[in-house]
Amino acid sequence: MNQSNVETEIKLYVPDHAPILQRMHARGARLVYPRVFERNWRYENQAGTFTADGIVLRLREDSRVRLTYKDGGAIHDGIVSRQELEVEVSDFNIMALMLERLGYRVALIYEKYRTTYEFYGAEIVIDELPFGNFVEIEGDLPTINSVLVTLELQNAQRFTDSYTRLFSTVKDVLGLSFDHLTFANFEGITVPVSAFTPRHP
Repeated sequence: MNQSNVETEIKLYVPDHAPILQRMHARGARLVYPRVFERNWRYENQAGTFTADGIVLRLREDSRVRLTYKDGGAIHDGIVSRQELEVEVSDFNIMALMLERLGYRVALIYEKYRTTYEFYGAEIVIDELPFGNFVEIEGDLPTINSVLVTLELQNAQRFTDSYTRLFSTVKDVLGLSFDHLTFANFEGITVPVSAFTPRHP
């Protein structure tokens, strides 16, 4: 496997981004991509096994359009490593039509705002989702651990689930009936951090 196609990252629940941004700016973080709105369409195969197997096939539009594949990956100490393959495409709607004709179906639409920084050799994304705020740090393991200490995030709650799986958990815990993770659907809904933890049988 080509090591350059392996994604290693950690996802942290950070309700208030302001202190993190202050620490980053004070230490020379470089803005890579300004805050941008994303729409994401996540696909399932005909057998419906992608989600169960942790496989992601995603069409994303922000400042550009990309088709992404991720495998199920491996988890160690809250840090996820998985193969990621990505290609940029010229037209969201045409790519969506191609995937539909190939037999894939849209299983989930989700939205977020994302700001991307380079910091101490890591990529840091500041994510604002309809159900809360998160920070993702991507790099090699020593870099991730160093950045966690520098930004005082060692004790932030870690999640290995994707945003889509977290959404499924939130829906179950809060008894929500809608199918898509959009800002319109979550308007007026407060999501406590406890809602990200699955209920025990």
